[in-house]
Amino acid sequence: MPRQKKETETKSKVRRTLSPEAREAQMISYAVDLAEQQLRDGTASSQIITEYLKRGSRKTELELEKLRHENELLKAKTEAIQSAAKSDELYENALKAFTRYAGLGGGEE
Repeated sequence: MPRQKKETETKSKVRRTLSPEAREAQMISYAVDLAEQQLRDGTASSQIITEYLKRGSRKTELELEKLRHENELLKAKTEAIQSAAKSDELYENALKAFTRYAGLGGGEE
């Protein structure tokens, strides 16, 4: 019994998080801990067992790897678009400068 009292005291001392994201992460952590305990005790439902079997499969690992690569590709494309926009702006500024230098510009800037 003293052990249970100590665990209860520890749980009540856990500070509630302020942000919704942190609270969600905390709740997920509790759910995973509970699922782990149920698996150890042999009381886990078929849904919990299936979920963890699925997470451990090679297919899931490959799907996660594919998603990571797709994210990297999207980041690279975004950077390329931003770089192209900067290059266009630099070319435009250079052309304006050459035009002014040649005396052809109206000197608007």
